Amino acid sequence: MKTLLTLLALTLMSVSLSGQANRIVGFWLTEDRDSQVEIYQKADGKFYGRVVWLEEPLNDAGRPKTDDQNPDRAMHNTPIIGLEVLKNFSYNSSKDEWAGGTIYDPKNGRTYTAYMTLDGNTLRMRGYVYGMRFLGRSSFWTREQNKR
Repeated sequence: MKTLLTLLALTLMSVSLSGQANRIVGFWLTEDRDSQVEIYQKADGKFYGRVVWLEEPLNDAGRPKTDDQNPDRAMHNTPIIGLEVLKNFSYNSSKDEWAGGTIYDPKNGRTYTAYMTLDGNTLRMRGYVYGMRFLGRSSFWTREQNKR
């Protein structure tokens, strides 16, 4: 009986942590309000985000914007809409943050190590370099209920 209770308690704690981690799942309007990113969880248990909307989806030639700032020339024809910009984030319950992932900025073609924290309907993204959190930049995203 004692083993059964312990097993039940561990299961409930696991479900509770999973629910905490999933709080970032959904649609987010970026700080500049010119794009929307959908954050989702893959089968590996990690969190990812892809661009699902752009305020200006077409370039000057009237074609869909592509990842033309990417340092990998093979990616230059990849459409921005659908581009995965957040990768490999894991939830750390002791710090109440999502970390261990990267954020890609298609405006400059750079990828940064990053972590995220949630305050209500505001997601704070902090990208940094050289493994030093103080050498970085923060961006604040706003939760949206639906895809635009």
